[in-house]
Amino acid sequence: MSVEAYMAQCLGDPEHGYYATRDPFGIAGDFVTAPEVSQMFGEIVGAWLVYAWDLAGAPSPVRLVELGPGRGTLMADILRVSARRPDFSAAISVHLVETSPVLRAKQAATLAASGHRADWHDSFANVLDGPILLVANEFFDALPIRQFIRLEGRWRERLIGIDGEGRLAFGLGPGFLDQGPEAPEGAIREVSPAGEALTAEIGRRIAAEGGAALIVDYGYLHGGPSETLQAVRGHAFTDPLATPGEADLTAHVDFAALVASAAGVGAAVHGPISQRQFLVSLGLLERAGRLGAAADEAARAEIRGAVERLAGANHMGELFRVLAITSPGLDPPPFGPSI
Repeated sequence: MSVEAYMAQCLGDPEHGYYATRDPFGIAGDFVTAPEVSQMFGEIVGAWLVYAWDLAGAPSPVRLVELGPGRGTLMADILRVSARRPDFSAAISVHLVETSPVLRAKQAATLAASGHRADWHDSFANVLDGPILLVANEFFDALPIRQFIRLEGRWRERLIGIDGEGRLAFGLGPGFLDQGPEAPEGAIREVSPAGEALTAEIGRRIAAEGGAALIVDYGYLHGGPSETLQAVRGHAFTDPLATPGEADLTAHVDFAALVASAAGVGAAVHGPISQRQFLVSLGLLERAGRLGAAADEAARAEIRGAVERLAGANHMGELFRVLAITSPGLDPPPFGPSI
């Protein structure tokens, strides 16, 4: 099977898939995301969404959408900070794109006290028509990819099969790609048809009906072919083929491909910029100072650690990137001119 099919089954199988059978987040899980590190992340994202709503002319009603909401922590923080704007709270309806029944239950519990009713959807396509404000944090990295390897001047697709000892192993498919970049012999190229199609769908929706989207993930903007497929289990890297359905499978996001997909359907695209630039420009340090002012030394140390993890050059700050998609003519901070 293709790497794309393997990832889709390992992560999304309704009975045995990784996300369908567990809560993978937090210290007791396999990995920790930015909303779980600190409330400051969700508060800044929420403030940005309110500002983008203002720039878009404060449409009402507007769909507040999150792709892959995890435990619901990010949405809870967004709703809490945006409650300072009653007109925004009155305009929104909450939509969560989530297929895992385990995580849907976690999200419902987390959002129970928010004062907002949430609707769940299996895909973004099922979200009602109308203007949207969308956020996707560490969602695109989990979308299936295809892999190709450069051999004798051509690109052949990398497949997964069974070796002579009955174990999963990488192999080669019979077909070739007619087009692709020049690269050294043996180079690996990754593409995400699902990621590019979804970005185009989001961009098309925003260009036609208004709104904004914020995509936060780890990845690259410029770079040659490389292999980034990885598996994480118990906060450690592991062999992607070793335990199907028991480890998180991800690949770095090709932001250049997402930019091209959204811009190609008429949306305005901003960035990507580093997570550090996004958070610091929008007040991360000031917010940390306010939280720390009324805290004891242990709590202040925890806040400092969260700031370093979210924005530090050796942590999420430079590895993660932030991309905004808006209606044409909008220029939300802290991004430069749209593409």
